[in-house]
Formats: sequence, C-alpha cells, structure tokens
Amino acid sequence: MPAELKSASQGDTLVLTISNPERRNALGPEIYAAGVEALSVAESQPQVRSVIITGEGANFCAGGNLQRLLENRRAAPAVQAQIVEGLNNWIEAIRTFPKPVIAAVEGAAAGAGFSLALGCDFIVAAENAVFVMAHVNIGLSPDGGGSWFLGRALPRQLASELMLEGERISAQRLHTLGMVNRISAPGAALSEALALAERLNAKAPNAMASIKDLMNEAAQATLSQQLALERNHVVTNLHHVNAGIGIDAFLAKRTPRYE
Repeated sequence: MPAELKSASQGDTLVLTISNPERRNALGPEIYAAGVEALSVAESQPQVRSVIITGEGANFCAGGNLQRLLENRRAAPAVQAQIVEGLNNWIEAIRTFPKPVIAAVEGAAAGAGFSLALGCDFIVAAENAVFVMAHVNIGLSPDGGGSWFLGRALPRQLASELMLEGERISAQRLHTLGMVNRISAPGAALSEALALAERLNAKAPNAMASIKDLMNEAAQATLSQQLALERNHVVTNLHHVNAGIGIDAFLAKRTPRYE
C-alpha cells in the first residue's frame, strides 16, 4: 500500500496519522505535501483547536525511506534536495501553525521521525518508546531540523551524543531532559495526547497563537525586541473578545468558554 497521511477529527482536535506500516511509517514527499496541506486547511478552520501527529501501528516513524535514498543516489543531487525541501516545508508549517501541535509517539521515532517529533509543540511518548538520530549510522547527517532542535534544547555534549553516536535514547531519559512532556503506558500515547489536546482546546485560540509566535521570535530576538513584541501581543489580546470572556469568568469563578 502507498504511504499516506490519514486525517480524522476527534472533537476539536485534528489527528494526522502517518500510514506506511510496512516500512515502519517511513516518510516521503507525498507525506510532506499532505502534512503542509492539512495544516494549511486546519489553520482556517475555527473548529480545529489543536493537531496531533502520530503513526499507524507499533511505530511513530522510521524516518526516510532507505530504498528511495538508494534510488536518489543515482539521480541528480537536485532530486534529493527537492525532497528534503518538502520535509523542511512541513517542519516550518508545524512551527508557524498558530495552534498547538502534539506528537503522540509509540515505538520508534528515528531519523527524520525524531526531528518531526521535536518540531511539535508537545511530545507524548509511551514509556517504551525509543528515539534515535540515526542518520550517522548510514553515513548521513541530520535533517528536518534535528540538529537545530537538539542543539538548542541540550548542552553540546548531550547533543553530540545523540547525533554523533546515533544510539537510541529512551522516552524516559528524554522526559528527564525536558524534551518529552508526558509519558504514557504502552499503546496509550494517542489517548494521553488527546487528553492533553482537550485541555489545550479550552484555552483562548488567539492567546495560543500569540504564545507560539513569541516563542518562535525569541530564538533570534534581543531582549528589547522581545519586550516590544510582547507589548504588541498583550495590547492586541487585551482588546480581543476572549480577554473579556476570560477576565469575567475568572472574577466570577466560572469556567470560560472562549471563541
């Protein structure tokens, strides 16, 4: 069966499932394009408050398709460059998407699959899940932003361990390092992710979008620039209808219902 990205709604959450179980949900251009398109559509749908990315069956994602990589060695370099650009587009779409994106990880998240999980706002992983930046084991280097995410989240020595050794790291250790948000029982990562999404869905969408934008800008902004950006977001959000809803509900000690 061809690889595909399945889409299903669970309440206010869109669940995107990488479906290529014969190859442990290996990625490819068709998945990247579908991922970008799904987020583009979901951005304009107010009924979608969050997105979960998961894998079909026992694994999250094995990364790139090795058979396709072998074929691309016989093609012009531009062929592989175009494919990697497709992955880059999906990662950037996730990071700039104004709603929370959660990775629900069972089994293995390897290579670009690890990068994909790191690109999400939250990671929920089964306690027996494993992550591996496997590129070096086949003579390649990281893609999908793996070096960027790990280089900023971890001390250099730990990032070096993951990328230069290419050994597996457990979900438990990543949780200790602050890179996995929730640990679930095996087989329950999606259920745990849906429970997290339900809590996020109850927050004000405009505030969530502002927070994601602020976090994205903070990586390259000076303190003065970030303070100014925070000021602008605060003013905009204060005059949004949801600030009135939230403040009134807090003072009345009731649960807000945001628009």
